Amino acid sequence: MVYHNLKALIKGIRACKTVADERALIKQESAAIRASFREEDSYARHNNVAKLLYIHMLGSEAHFGQMECLKLVASPRFGDKRLGYLGIMLLLDESQEVLTLVTNSLKNDMNHANMYVVGLALCTFADIASEEMSRDLANEIEKLLGSSNTYIRKKAALCALRVVKKVPDLADHFVTKAKNLLADRNHGVLLTAITLVIEMVQTDTACLEEFRNAVPLLVRHLKSLVTTGYSPEHDVSGLTDPFLQVKILRLLRLLGKGDVQASETMNDILAQVATNTDSTKNVGNSILYETVMTVLEIEADSGLRVMAINILGKFLGNRDNNIRYVALNTLNKVVSIDTNAVQRHRNIILDCLRDGDISIRRRALELSYALINENNVRVLIRELLAFLEVADDEFKLGMTTQICLAAERFAPNKRWHIDSVLRVLKLAGNFVREEILSSFIRLVAHTPELQGYTASKLYNALRADISQESLTLAATWIIGEYSEILLEQGLVDEDQPKPVSDAELVDLLISVLDSPYANYLTRQFVLTAITKISSRPTTSATQQERIQTLLASYTTSPELEIQQRAVEFASLFTLGDLRSGVLERMPPPELKATVMGVVSENKPVGSVQPSKDGDLLGDDLSSTGPAAAVNGAAAVAQSNKDLLAEIFGSSGASSSTPTAQAPRTTAQDILSLFDSTPTSPVATQPTSIPSTSAAAAAPARPAVTSPPQPAQPRLVSYPAYDKNGLRISLTPQPRQPGVVDIQVRFQVSGGVPASDINFQAAVPKSQQLQIWPISNPAVQPGAVETLNMRVTAPVGVCQRPSEVKTIILIGRQCVPRPSRFCRVPSRYHRWRFII
Repeated sequence: MVYHNLKALIKGIRACKTVADERALIKQESAAIRASFREEDSYARHNNVAKLLYIHMLGSEAHFGQMECLKLVASPRFGDKRLGYLGIMLLLDESQEVLTLVTNSLKNDMNHANMYVVGLALCTFADIASEEMSRDLANEIEKLLGSSNTYIRKKAALCALRVVKKVPDLADHFVTKAKNLLADRNHGVLLTAITLVIEMVQTDTACLEEFRNAVPLLVRHLKSLVTTGYSPEHDVSGLTDPFLQVKILRLLRLLGKGDVQASETMNDILAQVATNTDSTKNVGNSILYETVMTVLEIEADSGLRVMAINILGKFLGNRDNNIRYVALNTLNKVVSIDTNAVQRHRNIILDCLRDGDISIRRRALELSYALINENNVRVLIRELLAFLEVADDEFKLGMTTQICLAAERFAPNKRWHIDSVLRVLKLAGNFVREEILSSFIRLVAHTPELQGYTASKLYNALRADISQESLTLAATWIIGEYSEILLEQGLVDEDQPKPVSDAELVDLLISVLDSPYANYLTRQFVLTAITKISSRPTTSATQQERIQTLLASYTTSPELEIQQRAVEFASLFTLGDLRSGVLERMPPPELKATVMGVVSENKPVGSVQPSKDGDLLGDDLSSTGPAAAVNGAAAVAQSNKDLLAEIFGSSGASSSTPTAQAPRTTAQDILSLFDSTPTSPVATQPTSIPSTSAAAAAPARPAVTSPPQPAQPRLVSYPAYDKNGLRISLTPQPRQPGVVDIQVRFQVSGGVPASDINFQAAVPKSQQLQIWPISNPAVQPGAVETLNMRVTAPVGVCQRPSEVKTIILIGRQCVPRPSRFCRVPSRYHRWRFII
């Protein structure tokens, strides 16, 4: 069935029962239209194109009707032209080659005597004009801008806008005509002219200077709109042509930016608009918003800026969520311009934190962070902590970070700072970044007068809640490190200090270890903490035996890191007095501000996996055992500061010159029995022993196909160990960029052989290490045994001095060996070779 007109086709399609029936009908009708086009029936062409455009609107193919639309445009009848231009706008776009055939028809119709035909051509041009067509018809558009017909002028202005967007170089062609249009009294022409000028000003800075002279004219237009009485033709909700007012304000914003004279000219009218516009209607709010944005962009005086911010403050009290959101978003942008003016609306901003709209809460939070300073930090942090208690989980990670950063920056005293962070740990301990926890540990370490207070608060908090991971980690670390202070002073945060026993401390830590909330990282912290508690003089022998039994039970743990820590910690109990030196308190690390760039990672502490190379919470804070204690023994040396800086996230450069010798501690005196300070061309400073997990991980490095070549005799050897008859030296040999081979040589200077030598090493996690077995673990007098290592820095990694950290475990024949070899802690060395 063939439908003879559009009305019948629409009726037939609506009568289809299924989508398949509709598709079949459209396919059948499309075939009939194609056949009719081939017959070149001029009378049927109009109906066929009309039906084809309807089919196109339904989503079916209609490209075969493009040429028929061009034929309709060439028709002298207005009805055919209108339908033809409509078809061109629907079926063609600026990327199609057929468009070149339309240019001549458009040019002819732009010069037509009938203004409606000219209007059709201008509408079509403004919709589909390409760059080439814009160049061809720019002169025609420029001529029509001077037409005496307002209907043509406003359409020509929109066509000129299309030309400027497609060919910015042609903007100067329309400057004079656009200036004339700005003086037009017709609102439609003025609206399109201002739109054209805005585009020209944004495209070409030269045009900006040309139109600055039009500021007084625009001010008069705006004043006329504000002060005029009721005009039925332009009235919208009691305001005269708000669309034109908004356009004028946007153009004034561009013209007044960076120009004091132009800004001075428009100050009065902006104040008049701000005071006379009705804010009870949405139309008035749109004008007020544009007025605020204009005032904040131009060189306005301070009183006008305060008025603009006050208008935004009124928006915050509006019941419309969209208006409140816009106000908060704008205040976020201007808070840096005039913070004091925004501070006046602090209470209503804080009220927005309780809004039901999540987007408003988010913007209010961002603005609250920006408002914090040293004068209001107590009030705002208290409000933010109250909101943190009821906030959604998606807010908590960012809130804990921002609250702790603000407390660090503006804290009136250290006790308030510690209390604020403790409150954060209690409320959202599962949403705290590792950098924040590290910063808190540094703060406590550098505040000895509050270490007992902090330990007491954390002890009580941990007893009340062990489900917050960061709270558990912080409490475990602090209690393990400062247990003797807690046992001596008791719970000092209460009115009457309450004594606490070592058994209660151990019970609490064991309950954490056995809780369902304990994870891989928590267990490491607890094992390290109880080991340090066992070495304190305030711990009874009963609790020491209890801790030793607990460590022995974890020596068979299926988790490798836990098992290794338990074995090493348990072996310390066989060292006698040496254990207290190994497990002494860690020195305060370098105190530095938390870097904003570091905390930009969306990663809470709970997502951190234990690191094999001494990451922040993977191996540093948890390593309060032997490694950390030896670290404490030599912490005053410069190389130790470098290591702590690396552990805690800084990128301090290492020095190539030796530093002054620090006063020796008990642990150093003990360790000097097994080692001596090496002398070499490269600075060799004593630092802390890394977690042996790093050394254990070394054999798992990617295999290298061939062993490293022996070091050349001309290369410099670096003495590493020369004590008790054993001499060890390291000889680096660079192979290629990013790869260094190191040969380790073992010699016995006395007459007693050294046996069961186990040499371990570790490098920063940005590099890779491979160690080949020693040629013979038993070194005979006069013999030289060797061991080869290779350090590789992957391509693309920031090159820096390689830190080869070694641990030498020696079993001497003259020393009884209860196990495979006797663990004798030796000094920890670091050699730096430029890769």
